[in-house]
Amino acid sequence: MSRGVRESISNHFSSSKMITIAMFLVLFSSHDLLSFSEAQLRFGFYSETCPSAESIVRDVVQQAVTKDPGNAAVLLRLQFHDCFVEGCDGSILIKHEGNNDERFAPGNAGVGGFDVIDNAKSELERLCRGVVSCADIVALAARDAVVAAKGPFYEVPTGRRDGQTSDKSNAANLPDVEDSISILKSKFREKGLSDKDLVLLSAGAHTIGTTACFFIMSRLDAQDSMINPEFFQVLRSKCPRGGDVNVRIPLDWESQFVFDDQIFRNIRDGKGVIKSDSVLYQDNDMKNIIESYLASNESSKANFAADFAEAMAKMGAIGVKTGVQGEIRRVCNATN
Repeated sequence: MSRGVRESISNHFSSSKMITIAMFLVLFSSHDLLSFSEAQLRFGFYSETCPSAESIVRDVVQQAVTKDPGNAAVLLRLQFHDCFVEGCDGSILIKHEGNNDERFAPGNAGVGGFDVIDNAKSELERLCRGVVSCADIVALAARDAVVAAKGPFYEVPTGRRDGQTSDKSNAANLPDVEDSISILKSKFREKGLSDKDLVLLSAGAHTIGTTACFFIMSRLDAQDSMINPEFFQVLRSKCPRGGDVNVRIPLDWESQFVFDDQIFRNIRDGKGVIKSDSVLYQDNDMKNIIESYLASNESSKANFAADFAEAMAKMGAIGVKTGVQGEIRRVCNATN
């Protein structure tokens, strides 16, 4: 995102068993807006056809994060950007000649982790040819990346199949760092996600990772009043006017490689790095959600780890292809 995870956060994480139960309720509750095909996802989908599928992905991800801790956030972000365009179908992985694919859309600038997914796919094809989809690898890799960053383990239902189209024009409506709170809410609701999911999957996911100066230059040049004055000087020193816009800075200045709730303190204290994080605290409903993760009384404090896992399960079911839909790609960057 390295620093040891705070003891209080570690104690606050739910057991994997309880999170598994929560995932089941999210996926199969009659109150969820899941289609029949989405409900066909299930835990242990590859238990008979490729029993080592999840362990293979986990090992590849662990190696990647050990080599570069920043890969944890990269893989988490990859699933978000995949699911928000054409559903969670691995379409963001496709790369044809001409740069007209989804991955080249402006809203996907800086998205990476493709090599990690390709490595996992190569190993899986060696052992279980034509069985494990690239879309499932993306979902599993995101979970394993969170765990590698000292975040919660949660069960991931699998059974997604891979999309067969990829067009950057389909990615024109991705959430953007310059979006207002009303636009952000609208974009998440269009995907069947709640305001709470917005806080968790947008700001919460920024507990790890970096951004480029390019994405904050406009708010620095405008001297955005949402930024703490002292923190403004820190950001300006890293991203000076007329400086290199490709310089990377942490999204969570306190613990960029550790999955914890520090990002919410940062937003509350005017230390949100990107505008789309800062605007959340300007909305009363969003502010209350953020404050729920910072309550001083442990008995009333919301469980960020469990709630994040639940939100990831909901996002991971957006527009999935199952059954005979789509295909199982032989390589992740090209359709069969």
